[in-house]
Amino acid sequence: MAATAQPHVAIACGGSGGHFFPGVAVARELAKANARVTLIVSEKSIDQRAAAQTEFTFTQIPAVGFSLRSPLKFLFSLKAATSSVRSFFQAEPPQAVLAMGGFTSFAPIRVGRQLGAATFLHESNAIPGRANRLIARWADEIFVGLDPARAKFSHACITQTGTPVREDFRLGTGEEARNDMDMANDRPLVVVTGGSQGARGLNRLVTASLPHIKSNAQWLHLCGPHDLDEVRAAHQHTGGAVHDFFDNMPFALRAADLVLSRAGASSLAELAAANCPAILVPLPSAADDHQRANARVAVESGAALAVEQDALSGEAFAAQVDELLADAGQLKKMSAAMAALDHPQAAQQIAGKILRACEKGGVDRAV
Repeated sequence: MAATAQPHVAIACGGSGGHFFPGVAVARELAKANARVTLIVSEKSIDQRAAAQTEFTFTQIPAVGFSLRSPLKFLFSLKAATSSVRSFFQAEPPQAVLAMGGFTSFAPIRVGRQLGAATFLHESNAIPGRANRLIARWADEIFVGLDPARAKFSHACITQTGTPVREDFRLGTGEEARNDMDMANDRPLVVVTGGSQGARGLNRLVTASLPHIKSNAQWLHLCGPHDLDEVRAAHQHTGGAVHDFFDNMPFALRAADLVLSRAGASSLAELAAANCPAILVPLPSAADDHQRANARVAVESGAALAVEQDALSGEAFAAQVDELLADAGQLKKMSAAMAALDHPQAAQQIAGKILRACEKGGVDRAV
């Protein structure tokens, strides 16, 4: 495929915030270099809303995760997605395709390779997801966020870049963020986040702990839409701010003294960028147990503690939170260890590789 003055790059980043926001971070670096970017997202309403809030053109495709209980649904969805992507790519040929993971990536990277585009895959987790394991064969280069993922791919070209996050997570001080959020600077702030959809197990562990918390902490609890009423009721005596969705996570994490979180790879990358000490509660049902593997990387570095959501009572969890909040020295060490996990050049590094492939007019392939 010939190089063009303004390359067109398609980024498949639908399905979850963990795919979408890192994809947008790369898109912004590409745009700085005058590339034209199209985001490819799923038909989920949350994907549509998020994509519409960016400055980029986007197109939607049907995408359903594989399930043994509904294989035909997956196959029909994949066929429809492939047809949709092929029509779009033939009308607007991309010089490169970046797949950020999940089954929304399947059709774009496969069709992109068939049409001669340079193809790239990013895997954020320590254990690659099923979709990425399947589509890795069509990638010219694989980028990994966490080093343990490298051993899970049998691929000739793998680069650890880290997971891209918005630069906003690194800008400004915690004091400035607390002031902007009307939070006090003389009391510690605990942020609870289970991702864009919330996390029921984490929510219930935290609400069970609240009656036993002894510190005078402030709380910002991001609980998702399903547990909103229950979590608000639990925070009546704390005066905590409770939201089903929060659209300024950089402020929240920069302001936090301690974060209670799931262990998704994108969440860990954001914690690292904001230098946030954390207690991680991995999702027990996560595919291939990847959240425990992600948490292990942070724990072994000294950046976080990890607990099983069903292993502690509310009282025991409260004691752990109180102990950390009372130990400023330990929080400082954890903050420094979390900062060491940050990859501030991840988006630039990935964008640079893509742009070089576009300039060359593609990549050299053995087949």
